[in-house]
This record gives sequence, C-alpha cells and structure tokens, in this order.
Amino acid sequence: MSEVLTVDCLGRPCPVPVIELARALPGVAVGEVVDVLSDDPAAALDIPAWCRMRRQEYVGATERVNGSAYRVRRLV
Repeated sequence: MSEVLTVDCLGRPCPVPVIELARALPGVAVGEVVDVLSDDPAAALDIPAWCRMRRQEYVGATERVNGSAYRVRRLV
C-alpha cells in the first residue's frame, strides 16, 4: 500500500467532511486509502453512509485527541 492521503476537515461542519472526501477520492488509485480527519459528530454517520452509496469501503474510525480519523478505501 502506498502513502495514505489525509484530508483535514477539523473544525469544519457537516457536510464538508463528505464533500472533501468526494473531492479527494479520485486522486488515489483503486485499493488505496484516504483518511478524513473530523471533529464533527455527524461525520461518524455521514462518511459510512456515503461509502455505502458510492460503493467505497468504509474501513473504520480511529479516535484522536481532537476528533476522529475516518478511513476509506477506494474500490471503484
């Protein structure tokens, strides 16, 4: 696996984390991952839902001191 692309959405409210994920995903190869950093509680629901709708793999979330990192693997 190559380097993980990190999208920093800390301090930015919904729907910005999903919008920035959608913008970033085409920039990584199929099979690679994007980490979305967010402190918006809505991201915990929005990012997995977006992945289901867009046929991408929601890998999971990692708690951080200032929010969470949501990992998404590009499938298509």
